[in-house]
Amino acid sequence: MPSLKRKSETESEALLKKQKSSQSTRSGVSILKDEEPAFPRGGASVLTPLEHKQIQIRAKQDVLFEQSTGKKARTYDSEDEENEDGEHFEKAPGKPKTKRKLTASGKRQQASDTAPETGVKIEGLSYKRLVPGSMVLGQVVQINRYDIALTLPNNLTGYIPITSISDKVTEAVEALAAADDASSGGEGDEHSTHELDLKSIVAVGQYLRAYVSSTNDSTGSGARGRKHVELSINPKQANYGLKRNDLVVNSMVQAVVSSVEDHGVVMSLGLEDTTIRGFMSSKEIGDIRKHADLTEGAVYLCLITGLSSNGNIIKLSANPERIGNVKKSHFLIDAPNVDCFLPGTAVEVLVSEVSTFGLAGKVMGLLDVTADVIHSGAAASGKPLEKKYSVGTKIKGRVLCTFPAYEEKKLGISLLDHIMELTLPTLPSDDQYLSPTTTLPLSSIVEQARVARVVPGFGVFVDLGVKSIRGFVHISHLSDKKVETISDATGPYKVGTIHRARILNYNSVDGLFLASFEQSILDVPFLRLEDIEVGQIVKGKVSKLVVNAAGIGGVLVSVTGSISGLVPEMHLADVHLQHPEKRFREGLSVTARVLSIDLERRLMRLTLKKSLVNSDATVWSSYHKLAVGMQAPGTLINILPTGAVVQFYGNVRGFLPVSHMSESYIKDPKQHFRVGQVVNVNITSIDDAENRMIVSCRDPKSFGILQQKELAELKPGAKVDGTVSEKTADEIIVELNDSGLRAYLLFEHLVDGSAVKCLAAAKKVRVGQGLQNLMVISKNEIKRIIRLTNKPSLIRAHQSGRLPASFEELTVGQEVFGFVKNIIATGIFVQFAGDLTGFLPAKYLEDGVSGSPDFGMRKQQSISARVQSIHYSQNRFSLTQKPVSTNDDAKHSNSAAELQLPDRALSNPIDGTSASVDDFSLGKLTKVKIVSVKETQMNVQLADGIQGRVDVSQVFDSWEDIKDRKHPLKSFNTKQILPARVLGVHDSRNHRFLPITHSNKAPVFELSVKPADQTEAELDTLTLEKVQQDSSWLVFVNNIADDCLWVSLSPNVRGRIRIMDVSDDVSLLADLANNFPIGSALRARVLHVDPAKNWLDLSARSRASSVAMTLKDLSIGMVLPSRVTKVTERYIMVQLSEQLSAPVHLVDMVDDYDAANPTVYQKNQTVRVCVSDIDLPNKKITLSTRPSKVLSSSLPVKDPEVTSVAQLKVNDVVRGFIKNVADNGIFVTLSNNVTGHVRVTDLSDSFIKDWKSNFQVDQLVTGKIVAVDPLLQHIQMSLKQSVLSNDYLPPLTYADVVVGQIVTGKIRKVEDFGVFIVVDNSANVSGLCHRSEIAEERVDNVRGLYEEGDMVKAKVLKVDLEKRRISFGLKASYFAVQDADSDSGDGDGDGDISGGIQFVDDSDNGSEISETRTAQTDLRHVEDVQYNNNVTASRYLGEDIDMKIPNDATSKTEQPTQGLNTGGFDWSGGMTDTNQEGIQSDTDGELSPQKKKKRRKPEPKIDKTGDLDTNGPQSVADFERLLLGQPNSSFLWLSYMAFELQLSEVSKARGIAERAIRTINLGQDTDSELLNVWVAYLNLENTYGTDETIEEIFKRACEYNDPEEMHSRLASIYIQSGKNEKAEALLQVMVKRFSQDPKVWLNHASFLFDTVAAPQRARDLLPRALQSLLKHHHVDLTSKFAQLEFRSANGDAERGRTIFEGLLSTFPKRLDLWNVMLDLEIKAGDKDQVRQLFGRVTSSKLKAKKAKYFFKRWLEYEEKEGDAQSCEKVKARAAEYVRQLGADKS
Repeated sequence: MPSLKRKSETESEALLKKQKSSQSTRSGVSILKDEEPAFPRGGASVLTPLEHKQIQIRAKQDVLFEQSTGKKARTYDSEDEENEDGEHFEKAPGKPKTKRKLTASGKRQQASDTAPETGVKIEGLSYKRLVPGSMVLGQVVQINRYDIALTLPNNLTGYIPITSISDKVTEAVEALAAADDASSGGEGDEHSTHELDLKSIVAVGQYLRAYVSSTNDSTGSGARGRKHVELSINPKQANYGLKRNDLVVNSMVQAVVSSVEDHGVVMSLGLEDTTIRGFMSSKEIGDIRKHADLTEGAVYLCLITGLSSNGNIIKLSANPERIGNVKKSHFLIDAPNVDCFLPGTAVEVLVSEVSTFGLAGKVMGLLDVTADVIHSGAAASGKPLEKKYSVGTKIKGRVLCTFPAYEEKKLGISLLDHIMELTLPTLPSDDQYLSPTTTLPLSSIVEQARVARVVPGFGVFVDLGVKSIRGFVHISHLSDKKVETISDATGPYKVGTIHRARILNYNSVDGLFLASFEQSILDVPFLRLEDIEVGQIVKGKVSKLVVNAAGIGGVLVSVTGSISGLVPEMHLADVHLQHPEKRFREGLSVTARVLSIDLERRLMRLTLKKSLVNSDATVWSSYHKLAVGMQAPGTLINILPTGAVVQFYGNVRGFLPVSHMSESYIKDPKQHFRVGQVVNVNITSIDDAENRMIVSCRDPKSFGILQQKELAELKPGAKVDGTVSEKTADEIIVELNDSGLRAYLLFEHLVDGSAVKCLAAAKKVRVGQGLQNLMVISKNEIKRIIRLTNKPSLIRAHQSGRLPASFEELTVGQEVFGFVKNIIATGIFVQFAGDLTGFLPAKYLEDGVSGSPDFGMRKQQSISARVQSIHYSQNRFSLTQKPVSTNDDAKHSNSAAELQLPDRALSNPIDGTSASVDDFSLGKLTKVKIVSVKETQMNVQLADGIQGRVDVSQVFDSWEDIKDRKHPLKSFNTKQILPARVLGVHDSRNHRFLPITHSNKAPVFELSVKPADQTEAELDTLTLEKVQQDSSWLVFVNNIADDCLWVSLSPNVRGRIRIMDVSDDVSLLADLANNFPIGSALRARVLHVDPAKNWLDLSARSRASSVAMTLKDLSIGMVLPSRVTKVTERYIMVQLSEQLSAPVHLVDMVDDYDAANPTVYQKNQTVRVCVSDIDLPNKKITLSTRPSKVLSSSLPVKDPEVTSVAQLKVNDVVRGFIKNVADNGIFVTLSNNVTGHVRVTDLSDSFIKDWKSNFQVDQLVTGKIVAVDPLLQHIQMSLKQSVLSNDYLPPLTYADVVVGQIVTGKIRKVEDFGVFIVVDNSANVSGLCHRSEIAEERVDNVRGLYEEGDMVKAKVLKVDLEKRRISFGLKASYFAVQDADSDSGDGDGDGDISGGIQFVDDSDNGSEISETRTAQTDLRHVEDVQYNNNVTASRYLGEDIDMKIPNDATSKTEQPTQGLNTGGFDWSGGMTDTNQEGIQSDTDGELSPQKKKKRRKPEPKIDKTGDLDTNGPQSVADFERLLLGQPNSSFLWLSYMAFELQLSEVSKARGIAERAIRTINLGQDTDSELLNVWVAYLNLENTYGTDETIEEIFKRACEYNDPEEMHSRLASIYIQSGKNEKAEALLQVMVKRFSQDPKVWLNHASFLFDTVAAPQRARDLLPRALQSLLKHHHVDLTSKFAQLEFRSANGDAERGRTIFEGLLSTFPKRLDLWNVMLDLEIKAGDKDQVRQLFGRVTSSKLKAKKAKYFFKRWLEYEEKEGDAQSCEKVKARAAEYVRQLGADKS
């Protein structure tokens, strides 16, 4: 059938070859473009702007052509008449052409091969037959921004520009364009039609008649031509040719809504005769759109149902049910002329011809019509048309199209049911009708598609498994190779063959699926943009680099041949690329993730960021799928001063506040973040209805459980202490003590007063300063923001209950205190505690402030007001500063009552009997329902809208009735109904109740539910006048102040209990909030009552202990509780009672003055004190907190209490604190009434030039009593060491120094010629060691060897007493004799380092040294030195926790070599004689002179420097000499550091570490050496430094070494030193920074399991780790987490089994997992579990070798843990396995 041969591309073919946006593909559509004018003005021309532009371009080309060639330019008529093959449209319909045509394979066939010659050619609609002027029936399938897509018969698609819809739409577009031109100069039209929604003009699925305006072939380079059909649905074109007489009933016309009336719409038909109008009743509109939703310009295809008498009004109907009912009516039988038969009209056809390719017939006997193979129903039914229709019968059909190219008028019709009914094709399914695409979605693959019909040269119809709807496969889509011919009887595509097909498209007009058999189509992942999901991973190739004014603006990535995506410049990589063109070249394969898809614009955005592509987090593409707490990465697209906008997938965006960008303070986000950066965030709040979301970069899990608990327990009004961590321009950041939470204190909240005063107070605050008694004013748990205040007015208001924190605490008339939050023109917003905010209108401000700027207020200023009104429904309340009178209240109450309670009648009373509010009289017995239960009251309901309250004091009759005395109301539940008695109306102004006569518009009744009150007896209301002194009451805590508890006896009566009177148990007073929470019950006794002053004091202590204490009641030795009222550095002030207070001085605080520290006490803390002395005349008492007196402690008292001068005796050694530093000496406090004097001459043995600078007040000193005068109360003391110590040695003088003497000292000065040495423990005796005497070899650089302060050991070479000069020597050979003595075990040979001198025999004169001085040296066991140094060096080497240090016995026996041995290494290098065990070290006895002479026999002049390797370094010089030879030895450097630390020279140890870092060469061999030094340096700072110093060293260490290694080492150091909090914080940093290393996660989990005993937190790490790590790490890490459950004392073995079972079920062949689990179970000791596990593993399919291993291991286990029977069972199972294995092989 030649008419169905179409080599032109259909829409589905175009979609597969190259997919573009609707604007770019439709070059012939006159839509708006950025570079073109918006729209033609005035409607003077019917040409679109693009058509004008094309005409101008062609005209210019013609002129240039004629000027250059002199020839006439060619015409374009032939282009409009020829199709892509160059053949003309047929002029004679009855005579088909016999011209040979090219088939799809390029060969020619005769027309007779496809269809026989007949009188009327049966043919369908095709692109070449669709000429301008044609009319066609189509269906709306897509509504775009600037045009409408209309699906046409035979798989054609046309597009309707926005200017071809209706005149009304065109006018609206022009008006919008003109408005845009006026506002922006007419530049661009991107937003010119943003207010015009085409979906209100037409609807998807609507049938319309379209007029073909033009057909174009748009060709690209190297691409086949793409056909484009431009249509118009304007009634002027769609009804073209219709006259007044042609408008007959049952004909179809296109109409547009011109106006919407009450009962219908007036329609315009677009005829030349403008007097003809249409009217459509609201009942005839149909289901497409409701009458109220109709807009002017909407287009409808309507049925003419009637005409007015004059023919000017045409009655129309667009109801598909009426139009589609053509069985008996609504079809056109007779018409005045053939022009009435336009597309859409139903007609009656007389069949004249039936063939396999369709049928032909006539309408009215004159007009020829044809129905092709598709629209005749042959394709869908599969039955031959000859059996369905016969020649001469009449059938119903609907006109589809016209063929204006033919001389004789001819129409195309459709016989399909859905076309006849003008509905969508549907499939019946369970009492509902489904769209075919719902049953068989586009792009889906049909595994078995059966060929049902073959049309040679055209294609095949296939059954796709969908009832009543078939698919069509064009011949070009049968195979990737060219298919020459197809036949229904032979070939691979004959009828009945099965193929695999893919759905390309669906044509709702034809009722056919379009499919393909091509393998390339089947293999392609995506056919349409709709097939791709947002967040999906796609692969593609770089097709083009997008260049803009700024450079490379992005990359186009081709995903498939027809789908491309844009990668914006910010998404090219995780980092900003300077030259993207070098990295992304055309053809490069990339993996991307889809960011967003815009189906309307046919655009897809991709990302190449690895952090997004490789992320396993949930894709956030829709707000309603998200929840608070979810975590995912996002991209920063905009950075603001207040935060940043984070883009996720699709249209999902979130706002990242600056306070949530980091755990630390960030002032300017742009300094820390950049646009395009990927950040990991978690959701803190989300509103899916408003599409709003707040995210945070803070790790919710890094905010520890303890901190979360602390934040949750922190209530507004709580008192806190903290330390200033940062200061900004307007606020102070405070780190709260104990909890570590960060809080914010505005400058304005430091003090009350002016802004200048607040600023002055802020300048006094320094970073690191402690702030006390701050009050929490508000908190935000989601944002973790705590606001503090130090305003005294607010603190006092909270203490007195006038600073509300919740809406429930408010009552009308209540006086409240707050601060100004904001100021507007109409009033002031006042904020209270807990972010509670009220509004103070300007008219209710104090008089005289309305004219002042901002009403004379400023933000954060303190302010007081009264509650004016409360709106409970809206949670709003207003304030006033004007006095409120009773009359005004009554008027306000009455007016409000008229509005809300017009008749005071009750609705749904709880008691069922009350009818009016007036029924609730004083003393009435009723029933109430609990609405809510608070700490101090129950809110109840008496009836609808009638509220009441029951104070906690009106619930219980006696103390025994209270079950939970901390929470008395805990036993009551909401909705519980209780009997109650009316006490009055609650008065919120003073928290009391009034008589019923004072009730207002919404009375809140005060009630009692006490069982004793539920009688008809007269009600006795408690008042303060009725409270008698010494009476007992049941009270309830109402508020907690700093120094007392406020309690309620009744709603009217409140009193105070001082802290000291709260309980006899002083330990409970330390934490009042927990031990006596608000609402708790107490039994109290009245101490003092004054009704005139409204004053009531009570006591909850026992009667004997609660008597008011006076000075006369005290006695010496009495132990009393007290409250700390003041803390200084010298004393604490404590209060015993209301009248008694006294200080506790340093000498009275502790029994060991070293621990005396007043700052350990806190204000309001309760302490026990003992009365030491009473001075009644002067009204003074002396108190003591010494444990020996307060607790009767038996611990030794290091500093006994001195009560009098007579207690002291001469030569007593005492300690005391300096009281005063005077010119004549210092005065030392020994007790409160005993002071000693130390003269200047008795301060020190040596002369001190500026002695006052060495002594300070309160400094602890030790002295000896040298004189006592009891009569004058005078005590003389001395601080000299020579007086204090009996073993005191006088300083060494020049006269005491002899040649050959060995001394120790310090380097005083270093010169190029030598070093000056000051001898230790001498009277400033110093000498010179020339550089020739420093070492055996020549020394050129003395400064490189020694520094000032280095300790050395030297030998006296020469002494000149007259000139007071001494020459020293430092050569190693000078100490050979001493070293030999040390080796032989002579204790005398070891010099006294502390004494600074050591005597040896002089080999030159043979004289012997007196043993008097040598006997005084403090000798140490070398083994002890060795062991101590071993431990020290090991600690500084940073070994792991489980590093084992040999015990003393092992060290002594296995390491006989003497000398300094640090770090557990042998200085001899393993070369010493192992037989040295025979050498004894006798340190107890003295050696005889003969032995000494015998040891001096070796030649003393021999250089024995090599013995240093045997004995180890003993001085600074020794270390320096060794380091000259081994500068890269970390062991030597660490030993050197340990040596200095033993001498308490911490600063020198730091200097040695710095020298080591500078000295050790960088290289592969020395990396470990340098690492050892850094670790030791960190250990040093951890022990002796501060947090700042260790942080500085740590940062430097990370720069020089592997950061992960240094993080691990520092964490290990923290754990070893017990600093678990710091260790946890560091491990949190590690799991973020080094998340790709499984060891980091495992170490953190081990820490949580074993060290801090937090197994649940450790378990929470596993899912986070699996998200961060690569998949090949998942199994091993999961296995190790399971092992922790077994091995840790805090683990759950059952949980570990569950994890292992999950792993084994997934990886049953992982034998290593079986082995690990077996080991764990064996260690756990559960024999049944072990045997069961052995049975499972041996029952699995194992190789023989592996099975033998497990059976052997099982047998060994049974031999050890089981018995003979169990062993035999194992052997039997093994034998069975062998037999089964042999059977399988055979």
